[in-house]
Amino acid sequence: MRRIPTILAAALLTAVGTAACTSDTGGDEPETAPACDADLAAGLSRWADAGFSGSIAIGGGDGPACLASFGLANTEAGEANTEDTVFAIGSVSKAVTAAAVLDLADAGTLEPTDRAGDLLPGLGGPAADATVEQLLLHTSGLAGSHGADHEPLDRADAISALGALDTDFAPGTDYLYSNAGYALLALIVDEQTGSYRDYVAAEILTLPDGDRLGGFWDGEPAPEGPRALGYGPDGEPAQSTGDFAGPHWALAGNGDVAMTAADLAAWTEALFAGDIIAPDAVDALRATVFDHGDGSTELPGWVALDAAAFGTPVVMSAGGGGDTGHEAVVAWLPDTGVTLVVTSNTAAVTAGALVEAVGPALAAGEALPVPEGHAEVDPEALLAKEGVYALGTGGTLTVTAADGFLEVAADGADAATAMFASGDFTAEEAADHDARVLAFLEGDSDAGREELAAAEDAFGPVDDLASAGTVVEESELRTYVRFTGPEGTGLGWYALDDHDGVQGVWLDAEPPVFTLVPTSENEFRQENLSGAGVGLRAVFTADAMTVTGPAGTVEAVRE
Repeated sequence: MRRIPTILAAALLTAVGTAACTSDTGGDEPETAPACDADLAAGLSRWADAGFSGSIAIGGGDGPACLASFGLANTEAGEANTEDTVFAIGSVSKAVTAAAVLDLADAGTLEPTDRAGDLLPGLGGPAADATVEQLLLHTSGLAGSHGADHEPLDRADAISALGALDTDFAPGTDYLYSNAGYALLALIVDEQTGSYRDYVAAEILTLPDGDRLGGFWDGEPAPEGPRALGYGPDGEPAQSTGDFAGPHWALAGNGDVAMTAADLAAWTEALFAGDIIAPDAVDALRATVFDHGDGSTELPGWVALDAAAFGTPVVMSAGGGGDTGHEAVVAWLPDTGVTLVVTSNTAAVTAGALVEAVGPALAAGEALPVPEGHAEVDPEALLAKEGVYALGTGGTLTVTAADGFLEVAADGADAATAMFASGDFTAEEAADHDARVLAFLEGDSDAGREELAAAEDAFGPVDDLASAGTVVEESELRTYVRFTGPEGTGLGWYALDDHDGVQGVWLDAEPPVFTLVPTSENEFRQENLSGAGVGLRAVFTADAMTVTGPAGTVEAVRE
């Protein structure tokens, strides 16, 4: 789960506060669910035309007040997303795990101050000393991953891998987001109840009337209803379709749950109403906090934003990415009990990107901006733009025509900087990550020396290393590094967390590639930041490519 951008919070807050929803259907919409008011529905439909595919649910405590679905759940079969379409909710699953832990605490089965090692036999290493509360709030200091998402990991191996993790700081003294910490909580639930999955399904996903909301994306018990197939930036189906046989302990507790948007809204309302866990446990959830010092506070499975920015508090959770191709965002307003859920299954306009793109207008109480659609451009006109374009500072932008769009490979730090645009990270954060990666590889830490040795194993002796630019890929900052030595050069990328722990690395990489979609024959925009004048723009003339983005305007001349 990424930290919630403030513009996203503003968008969700204002969307719920200003978008009146009714039970009337309009036009040719099927009469299967309450429809959003006409203006909001029309504005969202334009974004569906621009690439948003998914579902939206708004509830007010008395059931759904507004349900809307757009796009296709399966492009090959032509199956549409509907209110019954199931999505993987990614890291929003942590809110489910946190509820299970707080339920056990309320029953006296465990205490927030209990050590993980005392609750889970066989657990060793620093993880054993982390308390339940520290794991809930990501303050345990645990760094690194215990397993890949959809690769088999059994219970014993998961415990062993968690016990082998290091910590980046003394437990309870700082914050570091940790999927591994929530996997450990799932194992604790499993140990204390006899079955993590059975307990979550029966006690946490089930309403007092016996209705179960959702289930697990992979394995049993599964959610009822048709599933959306996820699609990557290239339009190809995502790797995970919900048929992974397991064992599932890599994703358990941190990203394994799936629901419809309507079910996630209903579950959120029931949770905070005290219908999932006892009211005292809900009070404990809201009282268990880590203050980030910026108006946001970590809660178990959630992030709370105070009223300073928007006039009323909001509690949020978000998840996505990985190999499901899905994204989910949920927001709950404590003062009104209103809940908003957005889910998506394509990379063109994700759930988070949708609300970020329309956020400025929503925050101002204005009508939704009209996204810029993909212009139809003659394939020959796209082919005419192919070539290598050189920046005056040494980098190059290699342009290749594809089916209706252009792909641009940025080779060099200046080229990557020119193409940088993100709704989640600033140019300053990218520059800081760039500097930290170089310092990490050139420093004296054991981890840095190990990574440099791995690079030399891949590329040969390294005499020099230099940044090849920092970009945002799969919702994280990645700094590309060029290694130079007597045997030639090699390229790799690194993703570091806030404490310089390695979140990801890939050696023998290719330069980062960006997708540009046409707004006219010679003008293009970056695909994943569509509409409302945001993002990156590129204009082509006969022999040059002019790029305008957060870094300013640069010109590259065709070689």
